[in-house]
Amino acid sequence: MWEWELYYNFLTLAPRKEKSMKKSKRYREAMKNVDRLKTYDLDEALELVIKNATAKFDESVEVHLVLGISPKQSDQLVRGTITLPYSVGKSKKIVVFAEGDKAKEAEKAGADLVGGQELIDEIKQKKVCDFEVAVATPEMMKNLAPIAKILGPKGLMPSPKTETVTTDVAKTVAELKKGKLSFKNDDTGNLHQLVGKVSLGKDKLKENLTVFMDKIRGMKPENSKGIFIKDAKICSAMGPGIRVKSS
Repeated sequence: MWEWELYYNFLTLAPRKEKSMKKSKRYREAMKNVDRLKTYDLDEALELVIKNATAKFDESVEVHLVLGISPKQSDQLVRGTITLPYSVGKSKKIVVFAEGDKAKEAEKAGADLVGGQELIDEIKQKKVCDFEVAVATPEMMKNLAPIAKILGPKGLMPSPKTETVTTDVAKTVAELKKGKLSFKNDDTGNLHQLVGKVSLGKDKLKENLTVFMDKIRGMKPENSKGIFIKDAKICSAMGPGIRVKSS
């Protein structure tokens, strides 16, 4: 689990709030390797991320961005999909809202859960979403209205912008199973993304990060003024944030 409050403090440099948080011995030791006033180049930053990943499991590597957008303005949202060169090592549970032949195609492609109106009714009643990605055919979208308030806040509502509303459900499910990722800025205008595991090594992590950052740089909204990527940090799941050059 990502320590969102901790990383948000690092991104926004709120030292007083950060000091009130109790840190583990491992974390304090890792912080000794990081100069918080320095902006590192990507190679050096990745070397530090890997060095600081001392947990007994294969830690994920994350990038956290502060964007120069107004998140309450719908035309300034940064949202999309990307397939990174190397797998991030995380398989997501995929649900497909479809009926008839499209439902059969989704099942054959490996969707974890497939259903139509009966599945929608079940989610509406239980208010539980036991999945991480939702895909729907265009015909099913109107039926999802009763559960939009359940799916929306969790970032699960299918959308053409994330290519999760589609007539080719088999292709979409296959791409998602291979590691296609969805991303979206949060309510504060920040963007958090998993880009791999420490075990990938520096070179592969660098390639994943480079592809992701190039994608984001090309998505600056037309109405967003000034600097687009204000701050960028990378870290392992249990390690401190390390500021990197964003341009």
